[in-house]
Amino acid sequence: MSLKTRFLSLAAGLIIVAACASWLAYRELSADLIERWGRQVAEIQVRYDSARLLQSLEREIGLARQMADSTALINWATAPENETLKTNAIYEMESFRTNFRDNSYFVALRDSGRYYFNNEKDEFAGQQFRYVLDPEKPDDAWFYQLIEEGRDFHLNVNPDTELGVTKLWIDVLMRDADKRIVGMVGTGMNLDTFLQDIVDINQEGITTLFVDYNGAIQLYRDRNYIDFASVVKPEGQKNTVDLLFEAPEDKQKILGMLQLLKKNAGEAGHVESGFVTVEGREHLAGVAFLPAIGWFEITLLDLNTLLPQSYLWPLVAVFIASLLVTLIVFHLIIQSRIVKPIVGLEAAVEKVRSGSFILPRLDKPDNEIGRLVDHFEKMTVSLRDSTRELENKVAQRTDELHELARVDPLTGLKNRRGLDEALDNEIQRAERSGNGFGVVWLDIDHFKSFNDQLGHQAGDEILCRVALWLKACLRSYDHPGRWGGDEFVILLSPCDPATLEHIAKRIRANVEQESCKTGTPVTVSVGGYFSKPGDDMGKILRNSDQALYRAKSEGRNRVCINSPEHTEVSSV
Repeated sequence: MSLKTRFLSLAAGLIIVAACASWLAYRELSADLIERWGRQVAEIQVRYDSARLLQSLEREIGLARQMADSTALINWATAPENETLKTNAIYEMESFRTNFRDNSYFVALRDSGRYYFNNEKDEFAGQQFRYVLDPEKPDDAWFYQLIEEGRDFHLNVNPDTELGVTKLWIDVLMRDADKRIVGMVGTGMNLDTFLQDIVDINQEGITTLFVDYNGAIQLYRDRNYIDFASVVKPEGQKNTVDLLFEAPEDKQKILGMLQLLKKNAGEAGHVESGFVTVEGREHLAGVAFLPAIGWFEITLLDLNTLLPQSYLWPLVAVFIASLLVTLIVFHLIIQSRIVKPIVGLEAAVEKVRSGSFILPRLDKPDNEIGRLVDHFEKMTVSLRDSTRELENKVAQRTDELHELARVDPLTGLKNRRGLDEALDNEIQRAERSGNGFGVVWLDIDHFKSFNDQLGHQAGDEILCRVALWLKACLRSYDHPGRWGGDEFVILLSPCDPATLEHIAKRIRANVEQESCKTGTPVTVSVGGYFSKPGDDMGKILRNSDQALYRAKSEGRNRVCINSPEHTEVSSV
């Protein structure tokens, strides 16, 4: 055998050995890379899907809670036969209906079981009362179950057979001043539309579903798996998430992830992941707990669809072509054009996985790995921009909800919640400084007649004008707000009894004078109370309201002041 043959045989043997070793290394490295990438994508997808769901629900939940705190609804729920309270309550319901995304609401009273509902078509205007809930009927068991459990907030997917609709319902308990449950309010979102917008988004290789705290499926692209009316079903009869898996070990794995996330509920944004088999194909499952709604979000990624290993096959050609030149060239090429870029890419993947989008300078050879690195860099930039955009949207939506919850949209003044917070701050400040402050409570005289004679639009214009006249009478550091309906409350601080009386009279006179210029004379009845350190919110509001009541009972268009010593001052 010639030396050339021997060298060729040796080279061929070395090439075969190196090729086999390279092939084995390629398989392990590519599998590890795909797994690492898949876990990172799973975490990102879970957070993205969770944020999309919460973005759709947070505003609706906030409005439902605000509706449950409505004084008009609570007062009516405690005295449902009072027609005046009922009229005010219906008006309040309809005002919330136009703000809900689905333009629908429901109100259920505990004592009478009466169920009120209206939809986006305003189909039941004047006939909001739909039926009476029956504790013996299975379809109504959800209402009594939630009241028995005392859960202030609950999400459930349930068909209403009486109304003929299937919705994702937001249920909020309504409590009176004594914390007794007097009813339930909420809204619903069309299930099919919600599934199409949030769950069934036609992303190939990605399956998203949401389950409740006990693992019952609430949102899934296949409605046959959804566990409707979960709250009234006993354990063992619910459609739980383990129904999607055939292997017992996969069932235990997914349920184990849920249990682990329950234990770590305090770790915001924590995601558990693991491989499971669905319909004979291996998927990477990512699971996160959403404490805001008490649900779990589960994302199943088919990595063979998202990133098939065939995408990396050109690497084999690079290995073989390099080895055919020489073992030395093979070593140099592998070292400089494959191993080093992959190590750098792996380090970059680790940084992205840890949450950092600032990548080191990566080597990008002119081959498939270079293009893969380039794609990864572009993907990282896109992911970073998408994450920041999502964070900005979440922050913007949070600010909007915060503003919406504290500002009256009609007048631009503080609403009741905003006034409650300002009043609480003033009470605390008064206790610290030892100085009192003034509270003015006023309402528009005969406001109902304006609505009846001129229409609600004219009534709204009057409310806006009164708000502007109030601002003109007040100091820049006072706190005016709309308490509700035609009632306004102003916090005066710093203030003394003389200043309180002076500003109250000025408000009354200014409203009367300015309104005459508009051609629609308007007068207000004004009640005031000078609060001293140690007064609580209930006492302050009660004394202010009593003063307003006296102003109205003594002929309206006048000012009555309640002092802590109960001395009364009235002026016309």
